[in-house]
Amino acid sequence: MAESNQHSSFESVRKWVIEHKLRTVGCLWLSGITGSIAYNWSKPNMKTSVRLIHARLHAQALTLAALAGAAAVEYYDQKTSNTNAERYPKFIGVDPYLHKK
Repeated sequence: MAESNQHSSFESVRKWVIEHKLRTVGCLWLSGITGSIAYNWSKPNMKTSVRLIHARLHAQALTLAALAGAAAVEYYDQKTSNTNAERYPKFIGVDPYLHKK
């Protein structure tokens, strides 16, 4: 029973991440900045400017990793999906049937 509950919660998180990829990347960026600043603040020999530069670099690396992960999820979903998924989001206003030959 607990395994099916964990599976359903994992599926719900997975669906949310798929629907909100950029929001997920933004949250990871913000947590990377916050975590790096908190970690670097414990080092007394660093200047504040160096702390901020390190925080930016750590968050940038985490963001690149998150974008690569989002691309992998998108590729996996497109590959395993049996239905013909829409190529463009609905808010862009592109008719997907105009591009089919």
